[in-house]
Amino acid sequence: MEWYESIFELIDFRSFSNLWYWIGLAVMWSSSAHWVMGIPFDMVTQARRKGGPAMEDLQDIARVNITRILEIVRIAGPWLVALVLFVITTLAISGFVYGAEFAQALFCMGFPMMFVGYLNYATARRIRREKARGEHLCRAILRCRVYVQLIGTVSIFFTALWGMYSNISASVLG
Repeated sequence: MEWYESIFELIDFRSFSNLWYWIGLAVMWSSSAHWVMGIPFDMVTQARRKGGPAMEDLQDIARVNITRILEIVRIAGPWLVALVLFVITTLAISGFVYGAEFAQALFCMGFPMMFVGYLNYATARRIRREKARGEHLCRAILRCRVYVQLIGTVSIFFTALWGMYSNISASVLG
């Protein structure tokens, strides 16, 4: 086998039959569940367990990240929403109307991440509005993480179903 055949086999655009796609999907969801609003979840568990300086560190990083999220949305929110919806719509049409499997795979990754992005924003807004600190802040971040994990579980389930359907139909028709 030639070197370029090896490269094209490694970077296969039939995404649902490619191991790298599934590894990327798993990494994306595990990272999303660990970094809730940009806050590493191990900081939350440490703050709950130890309190004191660990809780102060959590409150500081939460304040910085919440301010960052809310400022980005304030400045570029409508443009970000328009851009994300354009990209998701383009992927949906390219993938499901024109049959591009790579676009279907990216849609299966990107569509649920829209909800995660909104969930992070809504949680940041709620924390700021309620001036959550201490245990109340930890509970809000934990609740957000549980919702992200729920979205991820449902997303992986439907992506796996669609991937199996896509692979089976490709082997039957192809």
